[in-house]
Amino acid sequence: MTEPIVPVLIAQWAVLDELLTALDDADWETETGLPGWRVRDVVAHVIGTEAQLCGDAAPEPTVDVRALPYVHNDLAAANELWVQALRPDSPVAVLARFRDVTRRRAKDLEAMTEADFDAPSWTPAGQGTYRRLLEFRVFDCWCHDQDIRDAVGRPGHETGPSAERAIDQIVGALGYLVGKRAGVPAGSAITVELTGPVRRTLHVVVDGRARLVGELDRPATTTVSLSSGLFVRLAGGRVDPAGHLPEIGIAGDAELGRRLVENLNFTP
Repeated sequence: MTEPIVPVLIAQWAVLDELLTALDDADWETETGLPGWRVRDVVAHVIGTEAQLCGDAAPEPTVDVRALPYVHNDLAAANELWVQALRPDSPVAVLARFRDVTRRRAKDLEAMTEADFDAPSWTPAGQGTYRRLLEFRVFDCWCHDQDIRDAVGRPGHETGPSAERAIDQIVGALGYLVGKRAGVPAGSAITVELTGPVRRTLHVVVDGRARLVGELDRPATTTVSLSSGLFVRLAGGRVDPAGHLPEIGIAGDAELGRRLVENLNFTP
């Protein structure tokens, strides 16, 4: 039996392929919401990550990536090596490389055993399993799908298994975002209402530590309501919270709600 996350990731690559196929050369050069990256660079990043998971060697540096103003850590520097290496390539060549690496990755994943998926692995959140790493790959690929769509004005694919899995990653970090980043005080109860396209009602209580719960045992101190699309873009640091406050409903403690909205970014 195939590990359930595998067809979700493969389907996400197929959606990206369809999107990229529809772009013209000007689209590939469009700036995205990610500092320093055009559409072609986002695709190069996806290629690079999957290529290294195939066992391909990282490219030799062509520039001092550490000197770039948007490279702040080791992971960003590793990503930038692939971005810079593929900059001279045409969109046709980059798309061909994307198709090649995702085909190889799909073949490898479909041959893996349950023990392979359970094996220890590095993940962006620390040590985990290979299965957990694949959950992050769905998150990353789906978010970059949205980055490209936002850049070129082709909205879509905001529902379905990839979107649900991506939002799961943010939901899993909600306790940390509420308790640590936003500094919500002890005794508080927070509700985050995702109004669509993906609909969720999320509750966090702060008792010693902030934790996600199925239901609140007290009235909500603050309820924040926003679209799932904006939730993802805030969590990914793609947009400035201040510019989107009119799109967000806050009931109860307004200052606490604004503080939470301003601290939803959980990406490094």
